[in-house]
Amino acid sequence: MVQYNSSRFDASFAALSDVTRRGVLEQLGRADASITELAEKFHMTLTGMKKHVGVLEQAGLVTTEKVGRVRTCKLGPRQLEEEAAWIERYRQLWAARFDELDKVVEELKRREKAPERRKRK
Repeated sequence: MVQYNSSRFDASFAALSDVTRRGVLEQLGRADASITELAEKFHMTLTGMKKHVGVLEQAGLVTTEKVGRVRTCKLGPRQLEEEAAWIERYRQLWAARFDELDKVVEELKRREKAPERRKRK
């Protein structure tokens, strides 16, 4: 079984759990932006956006660089490959379970129709 770093996963999923933080990642995927630009785009205070960026930074998903009075944000070096692999493993598990459920439902439908055929004869 693959071993995952749970604290890293916790940080990643906590960062991704918020719609604003997901939006920030999406925005930074298009272009680097200052905290001020991000705060304006998301209609937030600078303090609020700094907190969101801090969570993303702790997860390694965003890096910031201060030049003069401007703090610029960009996507961090960390990718989400391990998290994606973890999600994929569970997606496959649930897909297999739903496939089995489909078979059960089809069998029940088939059995339900079988008496109707006998009655007609």
